[in-house]
Amino acid sequence: MIRIQLGLLPRILIAICLGIFIGHFLPEWFARIFITFNALFGEFLGFIIPLIIVGLVIPAIGDIGKSAGKILILTALIAYTATLFSGFLSYFTGITFFPSLIEPDITLSPIEQAQGLSPYFKINIPPLMNVMTALILAFTLGIGIANISSTALKKVCNDFKEIIVKTISIIILPLLPLYIFGVFTNMSYTGQVYEIVTVFIKIIGIIFLLHLFLLILQYGIASLFVHKNPFKLLYTMLPAYFTALGTQSSAATIPVTLAQTRKNGVQEDIADFVIPLCATIHLSGSTLKIVACALALMIMQDIPYDFETFAGFIFILGITMVAAPGVPGGAIMASLGILSSMLGFSQSDQALMIALYIAMDSFGTACNVTGDGAIALIIDRVMRQKKLKL
Repeated sequence: MIRIQLGLLPRILIAICLGIFIGHFLPEWFARIFITFNALFGEFLGFIIPLIIVGLVIPAIGDIGKSAGKILILTALIAYTATLFSGFLSYFTGITFFPSLIEPDITLSPIEQAQGLSPYFKINIPPLMNVMTALILAFTLGIGIANISSTALKKVCNDFKEIIVKTISIIILPLLPLYIFGVFTNMSYTGQVYEIVTVFIKIIGIIFLLHLFLLILQYGIASLFVHKNPFKLLYTMLPAYFTALGTQSSAATIPVTLAQTRKNGVQEDIADFVIPLCATIHLSGSTLKIVACALALMIMQDIPYDFETFAGFIFILGITMVAAPGVPGGAIMASLGILSSMLGFSQSDQALMIALYIAMDSFGTACNVTGDGAIALIIDRVMRQKKLKL
């Protein structure tokens, strides 16, 4: 008997399609079942988000804290700058083009209050701490673990990370399609779905073009350092790009990224250090997607999106992304907290962010890992000029 296993993206797409078509025909009593599930799942997400931040960020910072000296600082600085640049590129592109493409004043009814419908019951699950407290705690403990000789606390944090990773992979991700099905069923039931799907299609196209532009720009900058044709350098990295499209994981693509980076002339010891590190700290493609999707949803709902708010969001997002690699859907899960605390996203907004992000997950990962090769080229050139060694 052949058993077909669908990945997360196909299940999300199926959930969206079913929600769109079934929502028109559901009786009220049946629609309330999904409203009840979404209310409960939303409460659980609110509870688990601070724990995700603590569980993933502490080990990530602790692991890279003492890896190396100058090369670590240089790589981290370039990777963080690239991530910030992609965020601001996404923001300024969005405020330029999105207003003419997106119809404002599409108000999203809260999941649990669609046309007066209410869940059959609710359970309040207050989080142990707010998101900013979780971020500061994670930074403090992560930096502390990186600078003390004892490994006891680090082992505890790594065990806690395993619990969080299993919670994401065993509980949250399998239930996400049902959660998103409930969201789109609700939007179809309330007559909002077609405007939102139209926005989805427009945004996905623009983000894909931005990814291509970002990669060409990254390799254009790298070519100024190594004096090679940027398109040949980028062509050499295509196997890593297409591998990432299939794996949807920066970590899983590391062997291919390493091999192609060496073919571009990067020293083996430099590539062996920079590529795994960048798989952790460089997420230009993911940041670009999250900023664009968040901006689109705010424009759609006519929510103010001033530069000061988004600048702070992008700076914090760049740091928060450190926790994302290696965890399926990790980038969007790690960012839910600051989307809520800094941009005021509701449960409905967060569910749409998850759907939008996962619909483009493989392209964002491919952009991340391919960009790692450009950073490795720059680091290699700088190290050769300064004759520095690991």
